[in-house]
Amino acid sequence: MSFAVGKHSQAICDRCGQQYDYLDLRKEWNGLLVCPECYESKHPQLDPPYHAPDPEALKNPRPDVPQAVVVFVGAPGDSSFESNGMQPSTEIRKLLIATKLGNVTVSTS
Repeated sequence: MSFAVGKHSQAICDRCGQQYDYLDLRKEWNGLLVCPECYESKHPQLDPPYHAPDPEALKNPRPDVPQAVVVFVGAPGDSSFESNGMQPSTEIRKLLIATKLGNVTVSTS
């Protein structure tokens, strides 16, 4: 949509009510069309500078959380994941465990 230029138009100042040429009016920051005598620029305190918030957390944290460790003990090939085709493995072998590291908790299920 196009508008006329308004070079011969008259308009009323929104602040003082006097008639001026349309092209002499200026638009203020608050939306008023005012004459050059009534024009006031926006005070800097009305538009404070932007301060970004302080970072508070990591994007992808990796906390040091104690977790249980599962270790499969036995000869190579001994695992709870073995199977014969689609059937679970039925082979049972004795596992021999020896350690000198300290306390070891062994749980079987």
